[in-house]
Amino acid sequence: MIKGGVYMRHAIITAGTKGLGRKVTEHMLARGYSVTVTYFNDEPKAQTLLNDFASARERIQLVKADVTVEQDLEHVVQQAVDRYGRIDFLINNAGPYIFERKKLMDYTKDEWDQMIRGNLDAVFYLLKLTVPHMRRQQFGRIINYGFQGAHAASGWIYRSAFAAAKVGLVSLTKTIAYEEAEYGITSNMICPGNIVGEWKESSIDQSRSTADQETPIGRPGTGEDIARTIDFLCDERSDMITGTVYEVTGGLDVIHRHR
Repeated sequence: MIKGGVYMRHAIITAGTKGLGRKVTEHMLARGYSVTVTYFNDEPKAQTLLNDFASARERIQLVKADVTVEQDLEHVVQQAVDRYGRIDFLINNAGPYIFERKKLMDYTKDEWDQMIRGNLDAVFYLLKLTVPHMRRQQFGRIINYGFQGAHAASGWIYRSAFAAAKVGLVSLTKTIAYEEAEYGITSNMICPGNIVGEWKESSIDQSRSTADQETPIGRPGTGEDIARTIDFLCDERSDMITGTVYEVTGGLDVIHRHR
């Protein structure tokens, strides 16, 4: 799509209709970009994005998708290309997570497969589908999500499957950064801190009015903290930053890796 005589940047944001992904979507729209945003099953929540950004409806495409299903991912990318003609940003925000705390030996095979497919395989498939478009454009920004300490292959008690997938994703993030640098494509990872509940869709200004004794900086982390970091990494002038892992934790030891 062309806006004002220049190509409008386009972003694919998985799980971008709520939580941390919602704030990323809002920042992309504020930048004047168009977005293809996936949601899993909460269609009413997804529709609020269209309602809240009524003036930007032509720049928003909602696609229902399960990131563990390869055919769904193919559909998402095809929809993005058919409607907007390009893919500039790939924000891999979606990824299944098992909240129940249990040891590796207590995981079922299906649970293990879900963690690996949703948090590692899905990124591989989306890279295969989107990087060729970025190569042709000689520009692309890839953002993956990890967890604190993932770059050091930290063990994370009771989170073995999720951690294994994300540690593998660190290596994939760095490898694709090196391999695709010649095409103007960067690849980086964001590791959010302990951002929970309503704070996922809250602003930094809102959090400054709330004390948080656990986090050294003294306030809760928010979705805006993550979105602003991604916004910076996606900038055209941020091409020197690639193959890196950013921890946005406010100084908090998030994972308590040995407990």
